[in-house]
Amino acid sequence: MRVVRVLHEKKAHWGIVEAENICLLKEPPFKAVLRSRKYIPIAKACLLAPSLPSKIVLVGLNYRDHARELGMKVPKEPVIFLKPTTALLAPVADIVLPLQVRRLDYEAELAVVIKRRAKNVPENRARDYILGYTCCNDVTARDLQKKDGQWTRAKSFDTFCPVGPWIETNLNPADLTVCSYLNNKLRQKSSTRNLIFSVPKLVSFISRVMTLLPGDIISTGTPPGVGRMKPNDCIDVAIEGIGHLRNCVVKEAVV
Repeated sequence: MRVVRVLHEKKAHWGIVEAENICLLKEPPFKAVLRSRKYIPIAKACLLAPSLPSKIVLVGLNYRDHARELGMKVPKEPVIFLKPTTALLAPVADIVLPLQVRRLDYEAELAVVIKRRAKNVPENRARDYILGYTCCNDVTARDLQKKDGQWTRAKSFDTFCPVGPWIETNLNPADLTVCSYLNNKLRQKSSTRNLIFSVPKLVSFISRVMTLLPGDIISTGTPPGVGRMKPNDCIDVAIEGIGHLRNCVVKEAVV
């Protein structure tokens, strides 16, 4: 099942994809999926970011092949950081290159959407707390990341967290191909079987640090091949079993 959020009649609605249409839901899908009788064609739908998280948790250096690419040791525990919810960006919407940023990078990632309140979750029960999976682009101001020596500013600008196009609920995250395409040219390709810390491990680990709430997003790290984006570039994150998340880059307007 593919869960979406969509703008319809100037209001945000939850829905599910059924063939070429979206069936609007009566309420958010975290407790139950209650269909309405309202349908809108996908072709005419304005998709929003598919979740409204209280927080976005991301994981650094979580692919073995990425660690090899960087010549870094495999971490003993997950390295986690946060993005603000103001960084969320809908499918197709533009990534804004801030005036103060000189190097803007893409990072294709598999993201997990939490279904219910999770605290101190055992690893073997983690899947009970997952609604589904989506695509994420961990957009990064690489020059500021290096300058600051920590990641908050470089990861947190508005539009720096494209997510979508929907949440796929029927998916095994253990061996999925994760790719990015810059202007339709393949830049990243790996499989989640190369994750250092699995999805269940991450949900368990993070839930022992902070309480996860329905709709929260965990993005699981990026494969090798991270690279630069410039204005007028378009970047696709493509994940097996989910689909494509496409966003293009524009310059910040001078005020």
